[in-house]
Amino acid sequence: MSGNTFGNIFTLTTFGESHGEAIGGIIDGCPAGLKIDVDFVQNELDRRKPGQSHIVTQRKENDAVNFLSGIFEDITTGAPIGFVINNDNPKSKDYSHLKDAFRPSHADFTYQQKYGHRDYRGGGRSSARETASRVVAGAIAKLLLKRHKVELFAYVSQVHNIKLNKSHTEINAADIEKNSIRCPDEKTAQQMITHIENIKKQGDTVGGTITCVIKNTPIGLGEPVFNKLHAELGKAMLSINAVKGFEYGAGFDCINYKGSELNDIFENKNGIHTKTNHSGGIQGGISNGEDIYFNVAFKPVATIMQPQQSVNAAGDEIIVEGRGRHDPCVLPRAVPIVEAMAALVLADFLLLNKITKL
Repeated sequence: MSGNTFGNIFTLTTFGESHGEAIGGIIDGCPAGLKIDVDFVQNELDRRKPGQSHIVTQRKENDAVNFLSGIFEDITTGAPIGFVINNDNPKSKDYSHLKDAFRPSHADFTYQQKYGHRDYRGGGRSSARETASRVVAGAIAKLLLKRHKVELFAYVSQVHNIKLNKSHTEINAADIEKNSIRCPDEKTAQQMITHIENIKKQGDTVGGTITCVIKNTPIGLGEPVFNKLHAELGKAMLSINAVKGFEYGAGFDCINYKGSELNDIFENKNGIHTKTNHSGGIQGGISNGEDIYFNVAFKPVATIMQPQQSVNAAGDEIIVEGRGRHDPCVLPRAVPIVEAMAALVLADFLLLNKITKL
């Protein structure tokens, strides 16, 4: 199985399965001399971990990260940073009935066809539990970005048909963590939470949208042809489990404008800037210094607590139904994952531009 490494210079290779002994990763290319705030890294993991509220899966995992190499006296040495996160609370028996079954909209069928053998316990390698390793690497990338005044945050902007009717420019990042859904508007957040509670009672799931904002990005990140900044951000987001769509700047809404309305006009006020930012901070695949903002669409979680028709490995028609602990909506736990992947992309491009000497 290939494709387990992300990045060019600042790279992350992850390993492990949902119900194995542990998950973990190796971060390579992180510059020496970076101060690592272990409490910050753990807090980022805590934002992603299961069991943090009643609207997410109740699997109880400590998700405590254990660094094995590359950090000495809380400072990076330049060597590969190895880490593990133990799986403390797997309940593999919840998946025994799925050994030969193909769950609708899961990776069961494609994994079986491609590899001829699969770990059916919680989805094995295809489980979103793998993303905990990304959050660890993303936290270290955030610490690197902080050295260069780059800030980023993400929040839930839509759950099913309940939408936050505010622009990212109206958002106070300090409000994101004030509720369990991570929507920075209390009224909208409570509507979202109530809706998820009702969906959960029905044994069903819902999806939605996460918006991410990156501020103080240096001008010049991104390459003009195949390694455009927005293309790498899109690849990063689409690598996250359950993601079905990515748009940056005006996105799909740009078709509703004329060129004269959509163009970002330049002006010189304490430096060259644009009056508007329909481009989403990226022009020609390269950052222009304005805020980068994008939306990531997540589908409803595929495991539902309702009977569904399917087939087994022998081709027989069967009925499958979810058991155990699952998210009725993945969005609140996906916020730190989106941030982590965005941070990995930005850190990688900073290093490619050779402007990260510590």
